[in-house]
Amino acid sequence: MNLRRDVFQAIADPTRRAILLLLASQSMTAGAIASNFDTARPTVSRHLQILTECELLKQEQNGREIYYHINAKKMKEVSDFIEAFRNMWDERFNKLEAIMKKYKSDK
Repeated sequence: MNLRRDVFQAIADPTRRAILLLLASQSMTAGAIASNFDTARPTVSRHLQILTECELLKQEQNGREIYYHINAKKMKEVSDFIEAFRNMWDERFNKLEAIMKKYKSDK
């Protein structure tokens, strides 16, 4: 069964977010990534599989090693989706701040 994973479920996990942060600056092998965590290597491999299935990571073979790196295009899609909510909440907080300032000045 080919299960399609949800990007937001994938990034809900703190270990997967930590992996994304690790790979934000450089490509790494699974072993190098796993060395940054106090969990079993198969656990990290499973996280890498999930992130790859969601297309947040790409794999690149270099000799016998497989390097993982961020898929910038997919990360941009996620960012663009979230941006609309960020703008909406910024507007709401700005309105609330204006109401609070008015309320304080009326006292």
